Amino acid sequence: MFYKLMAWVRDQIDGVKSIKMRQLMIEVVGIAMVVMMLWKALIWYTDCEFPMNVVLSGSMEPGFKRGDILLSNNRKDNPIRVGEIVLYKIGNHKIPIVHRVIEVHNKRIEDTGGRGYEGVVKILTKGDNNQVDDRGLYGGQHWLQRHHIIGRVQLLVPYIGWFPIIFFEYPMMRCLFLVVFIVLYLKSFINENGKV
Repeated sequence: MFYKLMAWVRDQIDGVKSIKMRQLMIEVVGIAMVVMMLWKALIWYTDCEFPMNVVLSGSMEPGFKRGDILLSNNRKDNPIRVGEIVLYKIGNHKIPIVHRVIEVHNKRIEDTGGRGYEGVVKILTKGDNNQVDDRGLYGGQHWLQRHHIIGRVQLLVPYIGWFPIIFFEYPMMRCLFLVVFIVLYLKSFINENGKV
């Protein structure tokens, strides 16, 4: 039994060294590069660091539910308006927050550098399902400024975001996914070589 197992392991190692495996790896790397280029193109086109976001909490219910995917852009040609849903990052938060703008204050400051007038925008946000505004999330600030806004929600795709939520919040699901992937790979490899 042990010798059969060792022979099988040796056959698997030889298979890894085969040209077919190298070809598979080249294809996987090629697909990964195409996906990365498309992602970077999407970031460039939308001018948004996070053009697709998964809703992780219930703070925007009933409009956005946990597991929905939001598509956004960050075009700066239109001013931020009350009622608009924006993504913002402030401080050391790695994940952007998606909430509705409830107040906007534009203050025009005269620029002595000959460029005319320059505007300062103060923005206040709040989750639709939250009782209070987001000032507690601003890290001691009372207002967001335009540079904190990293995106504006344009489109909602419901339910698609549950896969990443389950994958990242439940470590056992990652292990299960990895085991299923390995088993399917080995099964296809064994069937391809005609060995059991």
